[in-house]
Amino acid sequence: MTYPFPVDPENLFEERTAQFVNLGLPSDEVARLRAAITNMWADAPGGWTWEWSRLAERYAAAGEHYLASLAYGGARFPCLADPAKAAAMDRQVEQYTLAAQGFPVGFERRTVTVRYREAIVEVRVHVLSPADAGADTPVLIASGGIDTWKMDLHPMWEALALGAKVRIVAFEHAGVGELTHIPMAADTQAIIGGLLHFARTLTTGKVGHFGLSFGGYFSAQTGLRGDADAAVVLGGPVTSATFGPEHAKNLLYGMADIFGNAVGFTTRPDMGALITAFESFALDELLTTQDNCPMLVINGDADVHVPIADTTVFNGRQNTQVELIPGGSHCALNKLDQIMPIMINWIANALHP
Repeated sequence: MTYPFPVDPENLFEERTAQFVNLGLPSDEVARLRAAITNMWADAPGGWTWEWSRLAERYAAAGEHYLASLAYGGARFPCLADPAKAAAMDRQVEQYTLAAQGFPVGFERRTVTVRYREAIVEVRVHVLSPADAGADTPVLIASGGIDTWKMDLHPMWEALALGAKVRIVAFEHAGVGELTHIPMAADTQAIIGGLLHFARTLTTGKVGHFGLSFGGYFSAQTGLRGDADAAVVLGGPVTSATFGPEHAKNLLYGMADIFGNAVGFTTRPDMGALITAFESFALDELLTTQDNCPMLVINGDADVHVPIADTTVFNGRQNTQVELIPGGSHCALNKLDQIMPIMINWIANALHP
């Protein structure tokens, strides 16, 4: 368990309504929740998790298991900082697994054993495969950020699997989701190295890494080091300016405390401690190298969390395509109709012979 923190639910709805709707929840239900929720942490009527969970229960009772999983994903948003949110994520897994019977892709829930700091780490992954997947079908390991996790992004995984003809291994990086018990750090990239190794056991073809938001931080590491055959960075923070004190002090919508939860603080840290943790992630030194695999770097030009410079810093790199989406929010999730074709085409070209 990590820690709750002050945040206005209305501010979260202001920022995330488009994301909730674009990822599959009916807009009228999101609007109803927005009007009903007045407290982020109260496990009672008007509380965030309570209201989202009631919606999820209604969907589950009607046999709408996928919608129930999305609603439970909303209930546990943005981090597992209290027992009610942890319980909501458990129910999200349950409903998502039930919904998988109707997916147009094959589904397996698997446990991958990797090593991190000499310890054994069990990583729960979801493997999504096109119906015609074979031994040479490329694999794309894929993760979201510090508040949007593997089950929340199912529509994206499904579209990439079917459109780019790849097998998806969806996971959460350290500090979030089913790996909340392992604090996120720059060197938790080692866990992702283990997942890349696992991915290579699933195919005789190529392996890529897709990361959204803070997941993009880790896919940027993979890409810059050349650890995969291709890497997609969607809205990933990378530079010391972004991981510096001034940016940390001005983070919006509770993001500083969402990050604080991910890196393992169990009580709310002071700004000095948060900044020290923040600064340890900067990739400036790695950005000076030229050993990258083919990379696609995308973000919206209206991202309130990650500055434009963290996308344009990739301009001019070898084997790198950079796309800055006009009017795009964080990760351009309000422009999915624009970014999905770009990503599908690029991934297909990068991973297929």
